[in-house]
Parts: sequence; structure tokens; C-alpha cells
Amino acid sequence: MSPPINPDTVARPAFLPDPALSRGEMESLQRELAATATFADDHDLDPSAVTIDDPTDLTAGLPPAQPNAGETETRIDPKLSVGPNPDAPVVVGVDQAFLTPDDGEDRAVSAAVAIRDGVVIEYASATTPLSIPYVPGLLAFREGEPMLAALDALDAEPDLLVCDGSGRIHFREAGIATHVGVLLDVPSVGVAKSLLCGEPASSTDGRPEGWRTPIRADDAVETAASRSDADAPVIGYAFQSRQYPNSRRVNPLYVSPGHRVSAETAVDLIDALCAGYKLPEPTRIADASADLAKRERE
Repeated sequence: MSPPINPDTVARPAFLPDPALSRGEMESLQRELAATATFADDHDLDPSAVTIDDPTDLTAGLPPAQPNAGETETRIDPKLSVGPNPDAPVVVGVDQAFLTPDDGEDRAVSAAVAIRDGVVIEYASATTPLSIPYVPGLLAFREGEPMLAALDALDAEPDLLVCDGSGRIHFREAGIATHVGVLLDVPSVGVAKSLLCGEPASSTDGRPEGWRTPIRADDAVETAASRSDADAPVIGYAFQSRQYPNSRRVNPLYVSPGHRVSAETAVDLIDALCAGYKLPEPTRIADASADLAKRERE
């Protein structure tokens, strides 16, 4: 089992997700968290700097980590150099798997994968107990601890964090991507497979690859209760990352800013990180890594 999170390892320990809090206290903490979060661009990231063109072949297992990839190469002109760029931003994807309990205690296995210039440079994982059941809108209090533990185990410092879950697309604009992003004060983006709240500007059915539409806050978002539809903020995007030309049956992703990223830039970054699959490469590889860590612990 992983040790509890050390408050000294996070930027804002007051926001650590304590599953012992009451539901009202959790929701209050999320409101404070959303007020602290920055839903505007506060970073030096450019989508072109994180673009992944070729997907990782996972049929034979996870690719080996290459912690020093690119660092020993001579780069007179980086544009002409062959191999990964050692100055490229580090993108970290995080995903979870769940252990079948054999002692009555549910556990989460969280995996973090650090990628630089399309190359995996490090893996880390952590296993922690799940103290509360899943409650829509309170995911961070159930799964935030294993996610933070896996990130704490990484040596690599993320320039961008990509989380399997929502960011600003949340009842109190404080999904797990926002929660973890604010805790670590790292630019973060949430990528969800279903829409928790908010209203798409256009129908999402049967859209072609590359299509996107804004998600505006609706009455389910507390901060939108006093706004008119025209004034409702854009809290994310529906993004069609992959599609089958003939049937168009793939559903879109729901991308939202977590912290220090705007909604528009968040979807641009995820577009750059998708390499032919529905999920962006950082969370696709993290998902496979979490499954492997789960099998090793069962």
C-alpha cells in the first residue's frame, strides 16, 4: 500500500481531498478550489510542442521508459535533429484501475506516465484504499489520493497534466483535474468520456473527426444559476477525436480546463496529443499501465 500524501509535496495542502469530510464540507471545499483555480492560459505550452504523430503500439505491452531520451544527442539545429527533443515539455497522463477486493477493502491502482516529445520517459504507480463510494461530482475525494500518490512517485516534473476525468465541466467547476491541478499548481486538463453537466452548443451525434463544439454552463453548474444562457461561461468542449467515416458511431470526448489552461487551449492540446485513437496518448498509455499494475497486484 502507498503511504499517505505528504502535505509538504503539494503547493496548496489546504485542498487535499479528505474522504472523512462530510458531503457538505467536500462541496464547500470544491467551491473554494474553483475560486482559486485559473481557467485562463498561464503557461508557456504550445500545442505544436506536445504533438504526438504516431500512436504507441500496445499490443506487445508497454514501451520501455527511456529517461534520458534525446539528452545525449548533438543538436546544432533542433529542427533537423533526429530523435526526441530534450527541451520538449513533459506531459503526464494519469489513469486508474480498481482491484477486486479479497479482504473487503476496495483499492485503486493509479498510474502516471511521463512523456516527452512522444517518448515515454518514466512510469509510476501507487495503490491506496478507497474510503468512500463513487458519488457524482466528488470523484477527487475517492480517487484523488491514489492519483496524487502516483504523481508523487514520479521523478519527472510535469509541464502539463492530463487526467482521466473532468476539470471545469463540473457542478462546482472543480472536477478531479482541477483539484489535482490546483493542489500541485500545474497546468492541467480533464478528459472525460461522458458529460457530467453543461450544455453543448451543437448536437454531438455523428460528428466527423476533428469536430468540436463549446460546452456552456447550465443550471446544474452552481455558478451559472444567476446567468442567462448568453452569459453562461464556456466550461469545456465536446471534441470528436476519432470517427469511423461510414458509421460515425464514436462518441466525442469532453475536454475541460483543470487549472492554468483556457478551455480553447485545453482542446487544442488534447487534439495535438491524440494520435489516431479516441483517447490522447498520455491517458491511453496510463490506462494500459494501470491495468498492468493491477494484474501485478492481484
